[in-house]
Amino acid sequence: MTKKKTTALHEVDGVSQPETTNKMAADKIKATRNRQYSVDEYVSQILAGSIPFLSRAITLVESTKASHQEKANAILERCLAYANKSVRIGITGVPGVGKSTFIESYGSYLTAQNKKVAVLAIDPSSSVNKGSILGDKTRMEALVTDPNAFIRPSPSGTSLGGVAQKTRETIILCEAAGFDTVIIETVGVGQSETAVHSMVDFFLLLKISGAGDELQGIKRGIIEMADAIVINKADGDNVQNAKIAKTAFNRALHLYPPKESKWIPKVLTCSALNHEGVDKIDAMINDYLSLTKTNGSFDKRRQEQNKYWLFATIEQQLKDNFYNNTLVSEALSKAIEDLEKGTTTPFNAAEKLLKINR
Repeated sequence: MTKKKTTALHEVDGVSQPETTNKMAADKIKATRNRQYSVDEYVSQILAGSIPFLSRAITLVESTKASHQEKANAILERCLAYANKSVRIGITGVPGVGKSTFIESYGSYLTAQNKKVAVLAIDPSSSVNKGSILGDKTRMEALVTDPNAFIRPSPSGTSLGGVAQKTRETIILCEAAGFDTVIIETVGVGQSETAVHSMVDFFLLLKISGAGDELQGIKRGIIEMADAIVINKADGDNVQNAKIAKTAFNRALHLYPPKESKWIPKVLTCSALNHEGVDKIDAMINDYLSLTKTNGSFDKRRQEQNKYWLFATIEQQLKDNFYNNTLVSEALSKAIEDLEKGTTTPFNAAEKLLKINR
């Protein structure tokens, strides 16, 4: 008679497992991923609202590969006729002010009204390994699963101008895909606010109270760009502080000259976490759009932005052509050596390098 095993410390026969991957299915998926789609296929699918094709097209736009850039430019040209029909909103504020929470709350409010919202987040890249945090999708858990929302984080990299240009091109693709509201979030540091201001219709500055931030905000030129200031986290014990901050910023706004659009910037409070005050912010933005579209400043602002990006693109292209010149690259190393030896000045070295590229 076989002795019955009463301990768990022994092996038992398991159930045989099937192969984890069906080879035919895997080959089919691989072939689909590697397939090169035509410009016609991209455009027709984007106009039909296909998120996978929109994502692929944005990847082409962000690529530095020449063949990808050529195809991306062709797609953009074809999509341009279907763009410019959205409201572009820029959101900025220092890290920790609650930008992602606010965007999720506001975006969800819009999608509940059957609007389609695209969020383009310029995410900070690591200065050490050049990797990007790209954390917005994890912070906007509800919005990322919303069928009427699309979130696309983009690494800011080392060239803010280059990323800003790609973001502006991405706006065109999102508009062609049927998104009627495009929200652009900045990293909230450096000159990113200026870049985003040059591509949006409405520029919203998020602040928090009680952080010693009021006077700092007044000193910076960003208030002059803002179409509205929203004091976030106005909840719990912070409600009274938010009201005080609102009064302080209202006083500060009176120090600035009136905007050419005749719009008077507003200061509001909200609790994005509790979804309080978001409806009032949306109503304010609609008031702004009504005013600026009636008096013509909405179209004028977009025309000025187009001129700005024309010159910015020319400057970026000239810069790229300069540094991609082999002769310049060789001479640049020698110029740096001479600078370190003290045998030339930065100005003379630059003059010689520029002459090579002419």
